[in-house]
Amino acid sequence: MAKLRRLERTLAETVTWNKARINFMAKFVIALIQVKTVSLTQLSAVMSGRAKQASHYKRCQRFLRHFELPFAEIAVLIIKLLRIKPPFVLSVARTDWYVGAVPLNSLMLSIVFKGVAFPLLWTVLEKTGCSDTPERIELLEKYVQLFAKETIDFVTADREFIGREWFRYLRQEKIPFRIRIKESILVANSRATRMVSARNLFRTQPAGVGVVLCGKRKVMGEELCVLGMRTGEGEYGMVASSDESEEILKAYAQRWKSETLLVV
Repeated sequence: MAKLRRLERTLAETVTWNKARINFMAKFVIALIQVKTVSLTQLSAVMSGRAKQASHYKRCQRFLRHFELPFAEIAVLIIKLLRIKPPFVLSVARTDWYVGAVPLNSLMLSIVFKGVAFPLLWTVLEKTGCSDTPERIELLEKYVQLFAKETIDFVTADREFIGREWFRYLRQEKIPFRIRIKESILVANSRATRMVSARNLFRTQPAGVGVVLCGKRKVMGEELCVLGMRTGEGEYGMVASSDESEEILKAYAQRWKSETLLVV
């Protein structure tokens, strides 16, 4: 009961809902944590209060059917519940799955904290396949409107999230980033006399050792720092960064926290 009351107070300080809605949401969240499933049958069975399970079940149905969540307020609430201070590491990822026979393709912006990526904002793409630059910019600008650009430590993303216009936007807006690039991406060689595939710049390096190329290199039309590593299996991991740092690869690794969350 104490946890329920604390959560109700936090909700009341953040969202503009009536008391009944706040009470339900607090019970719903606590039930989700307890049963670790979205099954309404199991959720309604553990929700607190004097009402019978059938009543809780119907209330959950009404909530999901009729109430439009204010996602901006939810994003603020998530950061408040995490009790963390900026700057934040933001992870951009895309995931798709099916609800029955209906495909869902979502572009997600998460905040990485203590080994977990917590979704803040997302959009359902009205198509299959990858997102495009305008969709990514729109999602990131929603974040900036809510929390300001200064709260971003850096943005990290996988190889899907590359592109000349995307990199240019991030640089022009002075948003730091660590984004993995494909092995075949062309990168300027040490003398900047010609462009070669990224993997060729790291093929002679010891396996498992990350190496930062000297100086910024032209990547997809932008001057970026590049770090790469050859694995023992003949594969490569390469990251383009807006600024030079020995921690580029380690920083990029935080992107995988979103994969962990999505699998769970």
